[in-house]
Amino acid sequence: MFNFIKLSDENPLLTLHFLPDIKKCFDKYSKYLLDDFFLTGDCLNKLLYQTHFFWVVSDNKDNFMGFAYLDNFIGNEKDLYSAELTVCFDKKAWGNFIRFSAKFFFKKCFDELGLHKIKAQIYPDNFRVRKILKDTGFVYESLLKNETLRFGKMQDIEVYALYRNYYYKD
Repeated sequence: MFNFIKLSDENPLLTLHFLPDIKKCFDKYSKYLLDDFFLTGDCLNKLLYQTHFFWVVSDNKDNFMGFAYLDNFIGNEKDLYSAELTVCFDKKAWGNFIRFSAKFFFKKCFDELGLHKIKAQIYPDNFRVRKILKDTGFVYESLLKNETLRFGKMQDIEVYALYRNYYYKD
């Protein structure tokens, strides 16, 4: 099984416990997460302490498997409509662990946060994440041509979305 542990200021020891794993995973896979405009110097601290919706994903033995966070919300404090998802998983979690935990996490986002839509933006060369998105119900929405710079070159971004009604079909 899996656990989603929300990091927060109320539990700084938990953050410190997982910080080395978060940093290692982030450093290893940041080339799939960042563009040339993201300030890399202190970016991990910004994510951890400025993102109110940051979860560590662990297995049932409390082993770090990855992290997920939501940002770029649309809505207000009472009624959140949509958010953008970013995930980063250690290689040991690839495969069924990610697929099963992702489905649980998305349902949690719809039930507990009241979201209606979860968006994901990926680089076209990130075929692993594209497959996981499609396997968990995301649909392709658009291609943002030359949206950013990555490694000094213009970079397209693919946009995918998961809708609440995927989990709550009439």
